[in-house]
Amino acid sequence: RNDLIRDNGKIFVGAAQALNKYARDCVKVTVVGNPANTNALVAAKNSPNLDPSQYTAMTRLDHDRGLAQIATKANCKVTDIERFCIWGNHSATQFPDLSHTLINGKWARDVINDDAWITDTFIPTVQQRGAAIIEARGKSSAASAASAAIAHVRDWALGNTGWQSMAIYSTGQNGVDAEVYSSFPVICSGGGRVDVVGNVPFSEDAAARVNTSVQELLQEKEAVKHLFPPVFRRMTEVPSDEIY
Repeated sequence: RNDLIRDNGKIFVGAAQALNKYARDCVKVTVVGNPANTNALVAAKNSPNLDPSQYTAMTRLDHDRGLAQIATKANCKVTDIERFCIWGNHSATQFPDLSHTLINGKWARDVINDDAWITDTFIPTVQQRGAAIIEARGKSSAASAASAAIAHVRDWALGNTGWQSMAIYSTGQNGVDAEVYSSFPVICSGGGRVDVVGNVPFSEDAAARVNTSVQELLQEKEAVKHLFPPVFRRMTEVPSDEIY
């Protein structure tokens, strides 16, 4: 992952500068290339004419993998599942959160009735699924990622009901540190509007898992700071007797 941070981040500098110069003001950009969350931050920093909310990073593939695991365990349809989400980074530290999930209107934890499976199988399987596929196939799951990207953009543009997972620019929602792209549970209402599900309660374990992933995002941010352009303060008023 450190190699990805070092090598891929600089690719997004040039891409973002081109977007900043040539893209329409209403452009929406989904970052899929890993490390997607931090690459989105690099891109946002290098396109100051765009609002950071015009960038998102994809955690929909993780979200869909989590739904598939739940549906298999509970012997239900994916469409029977509500209020599942991914928190944090698109990495092995991400937190697939079942705390608020419903299956046919019943608490998922009660339906599954197997806390050991949630802790020891479900969470690590979702966290490590990408690496497991690469190990098994010798290459990534490009088709699954493409399908997830289509679903991500479709919901962003056209809206959807219920919770989805999307990495967006944090302004401190739900206690997540600001100025990183973290995955949140979101509601997409169409036209590019994304609202974070707010005031989500956390157990001590859930809070610790979210914090671990956010700390990784902060570490990645530090690792790519050299790719951020310098920030110049604009002087709105200059005293007449000041010479500079």
